[in-house]
Amino acid sequence: MSNVSKLHNTATSWDDYFMLMSHMVKTRSTCIRRAVGAVLVKHNRVVATGYNGAPSGLPHASEVGCLRNDQGIPSGEKLHICRGSHGEMNAIAHCARHGIATDGCTLYSTTKPCSMCLKVIINAGIKRVVYSESYNDGMADTIINDIGNKIEFVHLKVESSEYMKMLRVFEQLANTVVE
Repeated sequence: MSNVSKLHNTATSWDDYFMLMSHMVKTRSTCIRRAVGAVLVKHNRVVATGYNGAPSGLPHASEVGCLRNDQGIPSGEKLHICRGSHGEMNAIAHCARHGIATDGCTLYSTTKPCSMCLKVIINAGIKRVVYSESYNDGMADTIINDIGNKIEFVHLKVESSEYMKMLRVFEQLANTVVE
């Protein structure tokens, strides 16, 4: 067997590849509660990345505090008072700012998108969402049920030991950045 064949037989799947990338992207997050990374892909090519944090030029929660944290608001509730933009929205906004079409893209996110992000994902024409961590947002679940099969949702089940090893490294990096 040639070296090329050996490499091809052991190549990481596209889903694992881009999901690992989203975990690396989340190390840029400035949110003090949850780091999220997103990678927007079309035809197996990255078109944008995004992570959660304050909009460009505004102070980050790490600098001025987090109202949701201060008020003890549980995850998935009162998202409208968060000063940060979510990773999924930031990736889509990057495309809008630079004239990059998102229609037909796949979005890889470290976390299942919230209801606010899902509305933007639907309107951006994204056709597939792959995520690795669940997120408790009842409205998001309702939206997913309502849209039926217009968007494919994949909760990526981690099976590869190599994937797990790399994921642990990325998680350690993310925790270092967030802490």
